Amino acid sequence: MASRTATRALARTALSAARAPLATRVLGAAPRFAARAAAPAIASSFQQTRGLKTLEFGGVEEKVYERSDWPKEKLLDYFKNDTIAVLGYGPQGHGQGLNLRDNGLNVIVGVRKDGRSWKKAVAEGWVPGKNLFSIEEAADKGSIVLNLLSDAAQRDLWPTIKPYITPGKTLYFSHGFAITYHHQTHVKAPEGVDVVLCAPKGSGATLRTLFLDGKGLNSSIAVYQDASGHAHERVVALGVAIGSGYLYETTFEKEVYSDLFGERGILMGAINGLFRAQYDVLRAQGHSPSEAFNETVEEATQSLIPLIGAKGMDWMYANCSVTAQRGALDWHQKFYDASLPVFKDLYESVKNGTESQRALDKNSQPDYRESLEVELEEIRESEIWRAGKTVRSLRPENNK
Repeated sequence: MASRTATRALARTALSAARAPLATRVLGAAPRFAARAAAPAIASSFQQTRGLKTLEFGGVEEKVYERSDWPKEKLLDYFKNDTIAVLGYGPQGHGQGLNLRDNGLNVIVGVRKDGRSWKKAVAEGWVPGKNLFSIEEAADKGSIVLNLLSDAAQRDLWPTIKPYITPGKTLYFSHGFAITYHHQTHVKAPEGVDVVLCAPKGSGATLRTLFLDGKGLNSSIAVYQDASGHAHERVVALGVAIGSGYLYETTFEKEVYSDLFGERGILMGAINGLFRAQYDVLRAQGHSPSEAFNETVEEATQSLIPLIGAKGMDWMYANCSVTAQRGALDWHQKFYDASLPVFKDLYESVKNGTESQRALDKNSQPDYRESLEVELEEIRESEIWRAGKTVRSLRPENNK
């Protein structure tokens, strides 16, 4: 089994990582700005101001901005005259809003009054009339408006929000969707307004968890419209304030294209399809559910993918059995050839607006949450994931 050798390598990697300083273990790791008992000791090792770096990625040079150039005191001074309004309290609104608040900035939240998000915000310490308002009130009060509503809600509520996005303000997004597909969303940059983007490379929940752990999630930044002449500096500062570790430059268009493409591809859609296909073939050939799941999902997620994440694909191959190495090297090109046309079709569907229109249409349906639950239940109740539930229950950490 490939994972026997790989598991030993993973253990060595984990031990080495545990002995290494925090900054060398997590890309973008830095002390979180919110007060914690251990914060002073951690922060002392990050006093150097490194700021902008030019790094080589596969032979291509790119600019990277580091959070070390924006310590908490500098952020507080930079935003001392600003009110940061977070519109929406979904995954990104929740994570970014709480991180901004913990960093000591003047932040308010805008959601539909008495709705589910309003009640969640109240439960997490936001106070109606003080730092929790309706969407219109928050947009009016904010000098920096973080539009973190869902893509469909950004389209539907833009006529309501637009009158409050007046010259001199900053309009911030964490997704290039609304601006890039403006012919579908009707969201266009108002005159006299800085329009910027900071897109964390992960969920809002991950952004929040890493922040609380004293780490930072990498993010992409972009400037669509620079009315003030300082939009770039401002989005870098905002990126650090929400909990980013490192910041990479992109454009609104490239961000949304890569995001939609990745989610439908390797990150979520393709991996689910590949898991299902391999599992179904094993079951059709008489393998038990537990064996099929272990050889398809469990070994991948628990043993091999962590090795790829630690040191790359070649490292994972090098730490597997010779038989596994040979098979992977012989077969990977066949999978590449088979999937390349599908990925090309997918990218074109993203680029021409087919995927964005489908998302807007589907997510705008009044029964969307109910129909989504039906689809998720179908996945949850399929044999592969019912088998997986039992396999996961057998992990040592779940039997303490």
